[in-house]
Amino acid sequence: MEMAIGFQTQLKSSSSFGHFSGRNPNRSPSLSSLHLPKQILGRTFPSSQTVKILSKLAARSGSSNLTAIKCSVSSTTETTTVGKKNQLMTRRDVRNIAIVAHVDHGKTTLVDAMLKQSKVFRDNQFVEERIMDSNDLERERGITILSKNTSIFYKDTKINIIDTPGHSDFGGEVERVLNMVEGVLLVVDSVEGPMPQTRFVLKKALEFGHAVVVVVNKIDRPSARPDYVINSTFELFIELNATDEQCDFQAIYASAIKGKAGLSADNLADDLGPLFEAIVRCIPEPTIDKDGALQMLVTNTEYDEHKGRIAIGRLHAGVLQRGMDVKVCTSEETCRYSKISELFVFENFSRAPVETVEAGDICAVCGIGDIMIGETIADKSAGKPLPAIKVEEPTVKMSFSINTSPFVGREGKYVTSRNLRDRLYRELERNLAMKVEEGETADTFIVSGRGTLHITILIENMRREGYEFMVGPPKVINKKVDDKLFEPFEIATVEVPEEYMGPVVELLGKRRGQMFDMQGLGSEGTSLIKYKIPTRGLLGLRNAILTASRGTAILNTVFDSYGPWAGDISTRDQGSLVAFEGGTTTSYALSSSQERGQLFVSPGMEVYKGQIVGIHQRPGDLSLNVCKKKAATNIRSNKEQTVILDTPLTYSLDDCIEYIQEDELVEVTPSSIRMLKNPKFGKKK
Repeated sequence: MEMAIGFQTQLKSSSSFGHFSGRNPNRSPSLSSLHLPKQILGRTFPSSQTVKILSKLAARSGSSNLTAIKCSVSSTTETTTVGKKNQLMTRRDVRNIAIVAHVDHGKTTLVDAMLKQSKVFRDNQFVEERIMDSNDLERERGITILSKNTSIFYKDTKINIIDTPGHSDFGGEVERVLNMVEGVLLVVDSVEGPMPQTRFVLKKALEFGHAVVVVVNKIDRPSARPDYVINSTFELFIELNATDEQCDFQAIYASAIKGKAGLSADNLADDLGPLFEAIVRCIPEPTIDKDGALQMLVTNTEYDEHKGRIAIGRLHAGVLQRGMDVKVCTSEETCRYSKISELFVFENFSRAPVETVEAGDICAVCGIGDIMIGETIADKSAGKPLPAIKVEEPTVKMSFSINTSPFVGREGKYVTSRNLRDRLYRELERNLAMKVEEGETADTFIVSGRGTLHITILIENMRREGYEFMVGPPKVINKKVDDKLFEPFEIATVEVPEEYMGPVVELLGKRRGQMFDMQGLGSEGTSLIKYKIPTRGLLGLRNAILTASRGTAILNTVFDSYGPWAGDISTRDQGSLVAFEGGTTTSYALSSSQERGQLFVSPGMEVYKGQIVGIHQRPGDLSLNVCKKKAATNIRSNKEQTVILDTPLTYSLDDCIEYIQEDELVEVTPSSIRMLKNPKFGKKK
């Protein structure tokens, strides 16, 4: 049974979605008097979903007697701790929050503004943009890769802030740090609204039972639509089975780049004061067992040349002291003893040494050289381990092997299989979402991750450290259930101008994608289309979509679930141009070769036999000689022929990994990235 709903009324902008003006709080709302989100208007829902949305809306409309920033979540937290006063207590001087968002929705910029306005830096101090993106790769790509800790003081309250990655491939980082906090700031773009990664991180936060403050960022954009964004976010809360308290979230409207926030979209304060107030009021205080046995779950690790490995986590119970003897446990049976040499807390933008840390605070511990993420630092005599951190399984794998090309050892510092093995297993110590297995041969390793970008970042870091190796094409990790093959599916969201909609839809259809939603984005003339598509179909899709849309489309993906095998997918229609002779490329040879397709090489470059030097304009590979020299004869022409060469294609590491097929490899060195045909496939034929 289905029920179609269509009401003329719409929700007015309010400081909090559940606060309706001019309503009698004592009167239960009738069905006709409810203001429904715009997505519900004119759409058909199953009756159970409709009842759920209506009941949530009724609950929110009945809460109109709440004050502007009085949050039901915080009051609930207080009442639950009253009954446990004999065991537990709350620390009112601390708040622990994680800032989560979809990629490029402005969370790192928001952290910048929060740090500046809390006087972390001197007035005359030069501060770079995106302070928290301290890694070189993060600055180059403009994305957050690793989660990082900082803290600020607002009035008498210390706010520990964790900046998290926005890309779905680094979802493991988000899952880890949610163990350390009681609430999250969910940053949502004022035009785009909730996106795939928003759904992923919100789902995880709600499963932990965290309180959520929704920050509608970039409110100063010309096409901002705050009503739509708040309504969409509320509907997302309901879809993810949020509790009544979680659904009664506080909405803050902000422009992170201007450092302003407010309780309504058209009335921002001159600073982020309303945001700080919302954090203090709406994020619950840490509930701690101050007199209990010491317990601290390690959720992150860092390395310092002088201090060694540093363990970071939140103290759940007891008191931690410098020089204290502790027990380090992975489970009840596997424990070892160690000693704390140094102890730090996060103050502003640095680590400050302290003698003791009380439960509820986030701290950094030195002295345990072999500490791993997921282990518990516990009391020496009575300590018990906390539950281990669980992260979702990888969906993509790639093979890493030693470099076997003729140019091996020319550019890299670490080239042996032992170097490669040590580096890959060292990555597992801090990258929980990644797995490494031995390959078919002693010098091959299978690395599994959450997506191609997850593994590509590792490859890029390794080449910058001086490693030289080869990687194979990405492959999805399939599962067998009752003798049936299941493969991972992802939700792909494409933002594309309407003029390029046709080619993009055709491209996604070819890769077994199924469209389930399409909507316009207002005055900017772009449309948002959502597909459920096999992860296999996404391999190499980003470049194809950029080509089809003249570089204007934005593709975002997030893992959805495993589903039945979707059938064969062709991800590349063209073959490769392969050099059948080594040497130095010449203009004479390239002028005739470029008629066969697009080249990767220019005159004067060294190539070897089997190296991929271009893209063939037809299916199938073509071998050619790009090192051929013009014959030296005594016959002279009256006029020398001018050679005009096309500009060669420049492929980045990500482009190369998307391009290669089953029988091809990417050679990665500190100064070069080359593609070649896999010699092992040639022998098999």
